Amino acid sequence: MEKILRERLVNGQFSNVSVFRSKMMGSIKSANNKSTEKIFQKALIDAGITNFEANAKLIGNPDIFFPSYNVVVFLDGCFWHGCPRCGHIPKSNTSYWAAKIQRNKERDIHKRLALSEQGYEIVEYWEHELKENMVECINTLKSVIEDNLMRISLYESN
Repeated sequence: MEKILRERLVNGQFSNVSVFRSKMMGSIKSANNKSTEKIFQKALIDAGITNFEANAKLIGNPDIFFPSYNVVVFLDGCFWHGCPRCGHIPKSNTSYWAAKIQRNKERDIHKRLALSEQGYEIVEYWEHELKENMVECINTLKSVIEDNLMRISLYESN
């Protein structure tokens, strides 16, 4: 990842980064947005939707996977995935963050296309959508699951 970012940075280097900031940023390890995931999982269970896997080992590491229905769900953080509504580029080290977020968006497209080509139905939610209307998100997901269940049943009966 760092190599790709360096290729996109001005003069191929990170600029205006203090030693303290560099050490601090280097110590951050990705662990997904656990609070958003846990809230969504609880909402699924409260809605009677079970038999899902969290953080399935599929291409792109979807946050939620319904193996019986071939449905994967991505819960995208607005900052990290470049939400067009509320995502932003920090004012310090702008070239780094712009390249990082752009790369995240490109990776998302590539991985989701690969999943789609393998026959998975993909559902994506922005973090702000979940915060603003969890019920609508759950109802949309229910519809996708029901549609896929019908499609799978039709396929198996032929």
